Amino acid sequence: MHVVESAAEAIARKLDEIATDIILTASSPADPHRWAESLVALANFATNSNYTDIAGIATSLAGAMRATPESGRDEEIRSEITKGVEQIRAALEWSKDTKQSAAMPALADDPELLNDFVTESREHLESIESQVLTLERDPSNTEALHSVFRSFHTIKGLAGFLGFEIIQQFTHEVETVLDLARNGNLAVTEEAIDLILESKDYVSAWLRSLDVSAGDARPAPPAEDRVLLARIQRLIDGDQAVAAPTAGPAAVPEPSAASAAPGAGSQNAKVAARSVKVDTEKLDHLVDMVGEMVIAQSLVRHDPDMKIEGNSRVGRNLSQLARITDEVQRTAMAMRMVPVGPLFQKMVRLVRDLSRKFGKQIRVETAGEDVDFDRNIVEELADPLMHMIRNAVDHGIENPAERTAAGKDATACVTLRAFHRSGHIVIEVSDDGRGINRAKVIERARKNGLIAANAQVTDAECHSLIFQPGFSTAEKVSDVSGRGVGMDVVRKQILKLRGSVELQSTEGKGTVFSLRLPLTLAIIDGLIVMTGGERYILPLASIKELFRPAVGQVSTIEGRAEVVSVRDKLVPVIRLYEKFRIQPRTTDALDSVFVMAEIEGVCFCIMVDDLVGKQEVVIKNLGSALRDVAGVAGGAILGDGRVGLIIDLQTLFLGNQNA
Repeated sequence: MHVVESAAEAIARKLDEIATDIILTASSPADPHRWAESLVALANFATNSNYTDIAGIATSLAGAMRATPESGRDEEIRSEITKGVEQIRAALEWSKDTKQSAAMPALADDPELLNDFVTESREHLESIESQVLTLERDPSNTEALHSVFRSFHTIKGLAGFLGFEIIQQFTHEVETVLDLARNGNLAVTEEAIDLILESKDYVSAWLRSLDVSAGDARPAPPAEDRVLLARIQRLIDGDQAVAAPTAGPAAVPEPSAASAAPGAGSQNAKVAARSVKVDTEKLDHLVDMVGEMVIAQSLVRHDPDMKIEGNSRVGRNLSQLARITDEVQRTAMAMRMVPVGPLFQKMVRLVRDLSRKFGKQIRVETAGEDVDFDRNIVEELADPLMHMIRNAVDHGIENPAERTAAGKDATACVTLRAFHRSGHIVIEVSDDGRGINRAKVIERARKNGLIAANAQVTDAECHSLIFQPGFSTAEKVSDVSGRGVGMDVVRKQILKLRGSVELQSTEGKGTVFSLRLPLTLAIIDGLIVMTGGERYILPLASIKELFRPAVGQVSTIEGRAEVVSVRDKLVPVIRLYEKFRIQPRTTDALDSVFVMAEIEGVCFCIMVDDLVGKQEVVIKNLGSALRDVAGVAGGAILGDGRVGLIIDLQTLFLGNQNA
């Protein structure tokens, strides 16, 4: 069932608008040029909607209007345009009667076609936002302007093909604005930039309503935004028009739908020819199956029956199988990786909108946009980054007057940077604002009962307070921030991704948030340990060192809290067998192995029976029955076929603290 009006209804509506215009302007001089523009728009729409007969009449009449002198023939002009409108009405009625419904299949009812339309249109919308922001910084960038035009043109063509007339008509109006700008007849002003971005958002809302993959969660289609359309029409009518320069840029030939992709140069065409679109469910299934293959290969390699003495050929074949399996696994994992650039681009748009809202001048600098992440991590990072950006713009960055008074540039800078470090990926979000007010944070924390009145607080402890649920130093609550539900969400989300958050701030200079994240959520480098005959996997990235304690190194505080002295520092001890209620090989700390781990800058030791070794394991979900087991992040099948539990060091340590 379609909620968009038909092409015939849209043509009839446009004809009514022209006829109404003739009546309303009866007492004023005729304006053949304005009516000509309306007829050209009608002709273009009729052509795209397969009403070629109507398009021909409208085009012919528009040509006659353009050739008509503007004075002396008002009555004749009105008669001529009225007669033409009636001819088009008659042609429309004839077309409606003669067109057979079978000739126009309900293409939009095909889920595959609809999904392709939504996917491709979203790619174009991402390009539009990126290029419009580039255009805002440099209005003379004609390539960015042409790219935005091509993207809207392609969306218009695809929407017309599927029968989504509202999208088609709307994008046609935006396309007209862009065409005027391309020909030098319209200045690229702030209002024009705002309208293009708002138009992009409106089309995005339509795509969300059409997304079949969203199932029942799809929102209702947005209503026709007549206010936005009226603003666009005013721009087209010349409210912001400028005289065409004597040597303005030449208009780019109208691209076909096949070649209208953003930046459709020969190089991009070659890249597109080598690329295919794969459904994400199929990709995830492939990665899962490759994981199963890796496990099966490991089982074969460690099978006792395969260890035939003196059979070097079997050994060579197993080694070759291991190399091929590793390469297939790396390739499959690489297929899940996507660049962080599009995510950064969304944050650039967010900064732009918020800076205008708060009357602040902010530029955004990005680096490392080509750094690849696991697709699932990138999707989960959107909310944390959004919260940090909002806090930076609302709380961290001063208004231009404050910055000038402090001897700073009136334009603030927010920097987004991604880079590799020690087998992880780090994302930095920094600003050159006022920084964190240490005294204010401590005062608010004492008021909220988070710290004692006379407690001495280090910088690290002060910074950690802003991650507490409900904590905020804002004097008033805005619709952007101030309710204390931002930074605690950031920390929880990053910890969920097996990452960590670090904060550095200098009062008066600015703040830097560093998010340290794994390359992928599917595989983990693990340290396999043994306790009570069971094997457990500790994330290797959080392990600091291994040791066997000496006499006098382990003690208890107040008869309950066990600690170990490491280089004159007392570190809490967690006995793993106590957490999982199993019988260990030994309860003697001196006969055990201590594994020191670090979470959010805090070190603690895990006491285990023995070490088994290091292994890269494929993470498996334990299912709904074991999902909420404290201290367990998942499971993995080891080389001998046994299952090992992957320890969640964060919840393990917090659970020990609360015990």
